[in-house]
Amino acid sequence: MSTEAVAPRPASTILLLRDNAAHEIEVFMMVRHYEIDFSSGALVFPGGSVDKGDQEIIANPALYSGGEGLDEASLSFRIGAIRETFEESGILLAHADGSDDLVDAKRAAKIAASHRAALCDGKTTFLKVLADNGLRLALDELVPYAHWITPVGMPKRFDTWFFLAAAPPEQIGAHDGRESTDSIWLSPREALAGGESGRFKLPFPTTRNLIKLGKQSSVKSALDDSRGKPVVTVMPVMTKLNGGRQLRIPPEAGYDGEVFEVGAV
Repeated sequence: MSTEAVAPRPASTILLLRDNAAHEIEVFMMVRHYEIDFSSGALVFPGGSVDKGDQEIIANPALYSGGEGLDEASLSFRIGAIRETFEESGILLAHADGSDDLVDAKRAAKIAASHRAALCDGKTTFLKVLADNGLRLALDELVPYAHWITPVGMPKRFDTWFFLAAAPPEQIGAHDGRESTDSIWLSPREALAGGESGRFKLPFPTTRNLIKLGKQSSVKSALDDSRGKPVVTVMPVMTKLNGGRQLRIPPEAGYDGEVFEVGAV
């Protein structure tokens, strides 16, 4: 039996942010379908695996802006993040050709109604959706926030970049009913309270990032605090302890601790 570690799959996710009337920051989150084989039933940020189609978009610079100075891997993580977010929520971070403004809610909804289902079913490509609708991905709206790699020894591993982005005005988002069964805007405080009460199932990295995000009072402060700041890669080291598991993460990553006891990852 081979003990070779499973190679982590590139993935990316976006923490879409908005300010609420109570002067708290809110983030868009989704409940993953209970039949999904990874993080089933969990409350997560929209995102998923980077795919070959994202690489094809890289070769068409007219289809994105804000990619200056980024290598191919960095571009693919950002393109994958925007594509997955559109597939899972209908929220689209893109400009219409000739405009520096993000597409408005009405245009985004029309594009989602026409193409989202086909894109999710693999019947069209994101490249074709962008080209046919005269769109450029707004890569410069994404601010790198965190980089997590699933611990060695897990059967499924992901190399995941987390990005922050201000939600486009009036784009509310809606789950797809397949990979996710619910979607909600809520403050980090509310999400964490739901995790404590059992209302929500929160994966370990999601919890850590919510606690970190909850220290910020507004979308602007969250973006300003992270913009240009080095991101420390986190690959938790897992050990068994008293029938449970202990995870150790780098203290320099800026989270709420270094050693955590967890029942499940």
